[in-house]
Amino acid sequence: MYPTPFVGREREIAVLQSEWESAQAKMLILYGRRRVGKTRLVTQWINSVTPRALYWVAEPTSPVDQLRSFSQALFGFDSNSPVPEDFSYGSWAQAFEQAARMAKYERFALILDEFTYLIALEQGIAGILQNAWDHQLKNSNIFLIISGSHVGMMERGVLSYQAPLYGRATSRLHLRPLPFKATKEMFPTYKADERVALYAIFGGVPAYWEQFDPNLGLDQNIKQHLLGDANLNEDEPRLLLQDFVTDIHNYASILRAIAHGYRTPKEIAFAAGLNERHISMYLSNLLQTGFVERRVPITETSASRQGRHHITDPFLRFHYRFLSRRQAQLALGVRDQALAEIKKHLVDFIGTHTWEELCREWLLRSSGKKILPFLPDQVGSIWNREAQIDVAGVNFMDKTIILGECKWDRHPKDVGTLEKLIDKTDKVLPKDGQWQVFYLGFARSGWTDNAIEFANTAAKKVRGKHWRSVGMVLRNLEQIDNELAAWTG
Repeated sequence: MYPTPFVGREREIAVLQSEWESAQAKMLILYGRRRVGKTRLVTQWINSVTPRALYWVAEPTSPVDQLRSFSQALFGFDSNSPVPEDFSYGSWAQAFEQAARMAKYERFALILDEFTYLIALEQGIAGILQNAWDHQLKNSNIFLIISGSHVGMMERGVLSYQAPLYGRATSRLHLRPLPFKATKEMFPTYKADERVALYAIFGGVPAYWEQFDPNLGLDQNIKQHLLGDANLNEDEPRLLLQDFVTDIHNYASILRAIAHGYRTPKEIAFAAGLNERHISMYLSNLLQTGFVERRVPITETSASRQGRHHITDPFLRFHYRFLSRRQAQLALGVRDQALAEIKKHLVDFIGTHTWEELCREWLLRSSGKKILPFLPDQVGSIWNREAQIDVAGVNFMDKTIILGECKWDRHPKDVGTLEKLIDKTDKVLPKDGQWQVFYLGFARSGWTDNAIEFANTAAKKVRGKHWRSVGMVLRNLEQIDNELAAWTG
């Protein structure tokens, strides 16, 4: 781990501070995937604001140990005397009553981290806390933060309509991975394409970034920290999955199949070596984890038979594409060969996934920036048997559509790329009504002068039987990098 700055999270810090400064009792629910930075967020706020705060972390131990640990933390917070090793309140209800007393006259922040361990091990803990909130805590001067990494359990056990704590929280934060913009602050010496590669490997999970030395080159970091003996992420996929599933091996096979390009249930079952009759159950469970999603063309409904499965978590996607089958190779220390193989396929991997995702994000964030002639209601992709559109936005009410092409190779793209994009229009456009079409071109290495001239002139004049073009905009990596940084809050 390398000393890293705390980057981003301005909005989340502002929420914490606003809740703290209130004159009323507040309960904030903080949740998100493992490693996303929940603990770092709370401790950063505590260290910068220095509130009267107690931070306590539940552990996967016995209910008696949990209560004893929490009791001793409460007892020792305001006490100058040593806490007896065997001290414990008689019940969680008594412990929460003590927390309310500690917040009677002075603002008190109580952070219960990894609350899902309590939910799993202490039967009825959510109901006990709900009762304490209704009768003592909500009438005190407390700021209660309940944090957890098991997103599904937090949603079911804390946030859902059936949960005892439903309606008690005054705010909630679903902490998402950091945006691409944050890579500039964490790795200021990296070029834009290196930061895209980093984002393709780790996504926006700051705990993963911290394992890379910003003073080393990308290749050196990959070789040393992902392919070396000190690889801290080798067991990470299992840790991420075990919160949700038990027979991890079958799920790992499915994720490996999806990472290698198998998208439909039939294809995935074949590649994973599983019975096709059972694959829908496995996929349904993976969809609930949030690590996998089923995408359909944005011109079709969710019931479309064109649905395709994708891994949404970049680290899992990278691991099951490049690392999971190389464990024996890596154990023997064959790192140079592994790095060469990864670099050989990384360009296509980035172009297929991360570059397209960043371009779709650009399309979403460009709304209101006076770049596009109309605003889409939905952003995604379009595909069928005849054509594939990497980036697309549609507004069915206005009959307007945006079609975009993404290229990640190292050479500027010419007019031919744009003409091929326009040629796909009739193949992907809905057949009803008259449509206005706007085109986008995204190329890592930019565009030739001829392509730029075409985009500024000829692209505005093309039309079909049921549509007409209203123009085209081109972007390169440098522009995307700068604009996403400017537009991301």
